[in-house]
Parts: sequence; C-alpha cells; structure tokens
Amino acid sequence: MNAENLFDRLFRSERSARAAVLYEHREITYEELREATVRTAETLHALGIVLGDRVAILLNDSPEFIASFIAIISLGAIAVPINMALRKAEQLFILKDCGARAAILEAQVANALLGNLDDSTAAELTDLKDLLVVCREADAVSPSTSGMEVQRFDDAQRLPLGDGLPIRGRENLEAFILYTSGSTGEPKGAVHRQSDICYTNETYCRQVLRLREGDRLFSSSRLPFAYGLGNAFTFPLLNGFTTILCREKPTPAVIGRIFHEALPTIFFGVPVVYRMLLEHLRSGGSLDTSSLRLCISAGEALPAQLGEQWQKTFGVEVLDGIGSTEMLHMFMSNHAGDVRYGSSGKLLKGYEARLIDHEGNPTPEREVGNLWIRGDSAAIGYWQRPETTAQTFVDGWVRTGDLYAQDEDGFWWHMGRSDDCFKPTGQWVSPIEVESVLLRHEAVRAAAVVEGFDNDGLSCVCAFVVNRTESGENTLLENDLRAHCEIALPRFKQPRRYIFVPDLPYTATGKVQRFKLREQLRRS
Repeated sequence: MNAENLFDRLFRSERSARAAVLYEHREITYEELREATVRTAETLHALGIVLGDRVAILLNDSPEFIASFIAIISLGAIAVPINMALRKAEQLFILKDCGARAAILEAQVANALLGNLDDSTAAELTDLKDLLVVCREADAVSPSTSGMEVQRFDDAQRLPLGDGLPIRGRENLEAFILYTSGSTGEPKGAVHRQSDICYTNETYCRQVLRLREGDRLFSSSRLPFAYGLGNAFTFPLLNGFTTILCREKPTPAVIGRIFHEALPTIFFGVPVVYRMLLEHLRSGGSLDTSSLRLCISAGEALPAQLGEQWQKTFGVEVLDGIGSTEMLHMFMSNHAGDVRYGSSGKLLKGYEARLIDHEGNPTPEREVGNLWIRGDSAAIGYWQRPETTAQTFVDGWVRTGDLYAQDEDGFWWHMGRSDDCFKPTGQWVSPIEVESVLLRHEAVRAAAVVEGFDNDGLSCVCAFVVNRTESGENTLLENDLRAHCEIALPRFKQPRRYIFVPDLPYTATGKVQRFKLREQLRRS
C-alpha cells in the first residue's frame, strides 16, 4: 500500500459532484461530505485533539458519523465508534476502557448517558474532558450533571487547519478501535490502521462485490461494527459509489421502505434479518427486491435452508462469508454464481488459512480444526490487553476461535465456535450442524443448540426451539423433531432435551448468545 491516506482516497476531485450518501430523502455529494469532514476536524482541532487522542463516536448511521470518523483519523487521533444499541453501562465501559479524550454524541444520547452518573462512575471518566455533542433539529442538551464539559457542535469554536488536514503518511499508525460484541465475554478493542481499510477494499470488495456503475449499497448492520463499516462506508465511498444510510432501527418495515424508496443494488444483512424479512413477507408485508443484484450475509453462519428460501423467493443469491473484528472484514466468502449454501465460501486471495487441532498440530486433510487466519487487514492487537493480544495474535496469525473444515472443492464449512462445541459421548458435536437439521423442519422458526445434562448429570445435546406454528403445540413438534433428527443425524448428535422458547437471545450483531441459554439450563 502507498502512503496515500483515507481522506485523499475518498475525496478525489473528479467525483466531487457525485452522490456519496442518500440519507432521509437527501442526497449528499462527495464535496458536501468533504466540507462536513473539514468542519468537524477544525472543531476537534480547536478543542485540542492531537495525535493519538481517542475520540469516541456515539452517533446514528448518518453523514455526520462518516464525517466524524474521517476527521478524527485525519488529525492523527484514534476513532472509537460505539454501538448505539448497547446498554448505558456497556457504553460507559468502552469510554473508560479506551481512555477517550472526547466524544461526539447525539444530543439525546448525551442526556441519557451522562445525565445521571453516580460519583464513582463520573470519577472513572475524568479523562473524558470534552464532549462534542452533535445535535439534530436543534435538540436541546440538558446541563451536564457529570461535571464534564458538554457543548453543541454548532456552538463550538472552529480553528482553521490550513495544511494540517489531512496529516500525511499515517496509514500504519493506530487509526481506529473497534470493540468486539462481547458475546463471549468482556468487549475488547481491536486496534486497526488506515491501511487495513484499504486492504479489505482490495480483497473482499474487489473480489466479491465487484462494484459497478450505479451501485447503491445498504447495510442493516450498523457503522460501529466492522461488517457495517465496510458495507456502508468504506466500500462504496472508496470506489466513488453511493451508500444508503438510515438512522432508524432496521426493522423489516424500515428495510422494506428503503428498498422501495432508495432502490439499493446490494444489501448486507445477518441471518436473523433475512429470516425476519421472509417472515415479514409471509405475514403480508411488502418487500420490493427488484433493484437488488446481490445480497450479502455475515455475523454467523447462514443456514442453508434460509439462503435457499431467500433465493427461491426473490431470485437473488445470498453470498455468505466469514470475517471478524480482528480481521476488519471478510476473508472467506461465497461468490456470485459460485454459491454453496451452508458454507462460508472460499478463501479470498490475499489471505492464508490453516486448521489446528486442540493439541496445536495441523489437522489431517478434510478434518475439523481450529481456524487460524493471516492477512494484512489484521489488527495490531487489543487496546491495552497484552496478554489477550498474545493469545489471539500469534506470529502473524490470528486465532479466530472458530472450528472449520474444508471440502475437496475448496469450500469452507463452519462447525461452530470452539468454545461452543462439546463431546457428549466422547465425540465432537457442532451446534451449527444440528441446528441446520432442525431448521429444515417447516415448523421451526429458529433453533440454537448447547450442551445440556440429563438426569444422571451426563452431557447431552440440548435444543432451544422457537415454534413457528400458530397453535404452538410443542409436544407434537418435539415428537416430529425427534423423528426428523433420527433420519438426518447420528445418535450422539441428536438432541436429548428440547426447550421451547418464544425467541432466542441475540447480540447487537445478530449472533445467538449461547451463554445465556447455558445459564438458563443451569438455573432450571
């Protein structure tokens, strides 16, 4: 990669009049987005933000989010996007953990987040000296009760930067921190460079999306996530195309409206979103997918039957793949015209993969092993967590924590998280494999498998099932599922226990929180 920075890559003069963002019935050009970025950078500069300062972003998906992110890293500071859907305690944890010097917040978030801090929490955040509040529609900001300085963006002083924006040659310095979802424990901040963004554009975007003139990209996954950051920001804008942003929660009704009004050509979702959209259509809702040429899925493995059902219903392939916060975006994917539902597709050029057994040795060909991945989009490490960094980042490889197998055609198959798999009879059970069988039953809306224990305290397969049928007759369904699994699975993989629930617990990224299901079993 050359030393050209993100600012210059995005705001090339030849694309200044093009539409960069479609947002709330407005079209924002590249030139307008550039001006907003410079204004934000000048305001941060006036607040004293300097090289290496962490600046948190708590904004809805919006042009302001993108302008803030670019402005922060162009000043040599470190952007820290924070998920708006997290609980207050989780947001405060990240602010404290990253040692944010400043935060750019929605006005209503500033009120909710900082209005009622107890003394101990406020004391823990003393490093957060300046809060730059981005207001919408002249929202009022309540006086801070936290002792921190809160001001409106429009009221903040601006200090012209002259030649100070952007700072050049910063591609290989720390540029932004993305926090993991915390589905397997406390969130950790993966530290990335500007060059990591460019690498994912040269690999996943070029090889899989293959953007073309007129493309409009829309992502139901939000900008603070690695998946959403690429989908809705870096991929469309690095290539001079258009992103469709939506500040509202992406419910099926909202997504349906955007499909109808904004006519996206590429849609990015997670499996639970695709399931909800099909149910929305089934229940009489409208969903016009006529503008779509590609659909993308990630976050967790897309069940084969769900991908097949989507393509059969709408005539559009869903390209499932796998990536991670640590690798910034996807390193394996299905490709248009080369889809094998149930798999994560093939390894992308520019990445290496290997499978390691539980003793640290390479696995025999075609057998299941722990996936290690290597590529130039890998994070530097975790923010101020040297021990965890050393466990995950090993000699240029990243230990993903996923179990995989590769078939003879080069397709990779996700067998589950290494800490989710278990041995009920001395033989490994992959929850994903059992779930895929359960989901093929027409009465099952959702399913998740965890390790349970029988009356004798012996390990067994336990299935949590969401019944799709209106009658909700669970006894009959359980009998049906037992017969269904007897045909499709060996005995040791067949669920011994069935628990019927109204819905499954999900993270903000759409992943099933299996640890909550295991906790429920322990309490029962």
